[in-house]
Amino acid sequence: MLPILFTLISLPYAPEALEPVMSKETIEYHYGKHLQGYVDNLNKLVAGTEYEGMPLEEIVVKAQGGIFNNAGQILNHNLYFTQFAPVSDLTKALTNERMNELTVVKAIVRDFGSLEAFQAEFEQKGVTLFGSGWVWLAADKDGKLVITQEPNAGNPLTKGLKPLLTMDVWEHAYYIDYRNRRAAHLQALWQIINWNEIERRYVCK
Repeated sequence: MLPILFTLISLPYAPEALEPVMSKETIEYHYGKHLQGYVDNLNKLVAGTEYEGMPLEEIVVKAQGGIFNNAGQILNHNLYFTQFAPVSDLTKALTNERMNELTVVKAIVRDFGSLEAFQAEFEQKGVTLFGSGWVWLAADKDGKLVITQEPNAGNPLTKGLKPLLTMDVWEHAYYIDYRNRRAAHLQALWQIINWNEIERRYVCK
């Protein structure tokens, strides 16, 4: 029997908590089936290799092929699902005043001009990424923010950047709720972004 090296993360909210932005059915398939599949695949692939026991982030930086693809998808999805919170919780926790005080929001305004300009560029990068992949807000070693388009299982870690916020543009992320309307999906996700979590990632050393 193969050892259990990686496990499915626990969601910080109930499966139905992100509705209507993201349905319970999407969570059940995207998190419960797709992400679980990557976890199962990676456990099989790394058993008995140099990657067994290695942290997920290190595998993503060092591996190639199937091991990279599955490790990358686990890391990407872990960051994706843990960056959300129910709209009702965010309304209480993130007032305009609180948002403006966040270090990461100040950095966004510094590097993109405004939060609205950043969101528009981010959505545009998501819509124009051909095929499947991810769009990321990431920081360099000096804290400067950039938006990157990463195909397939790509992660900014491979470019020496710290991943902060991401949107999944694989069709399985949005097809149940939005069919082929990728742009509508990207626009809606801002409603459930937990900026307190993005702040934690940005300031964490």
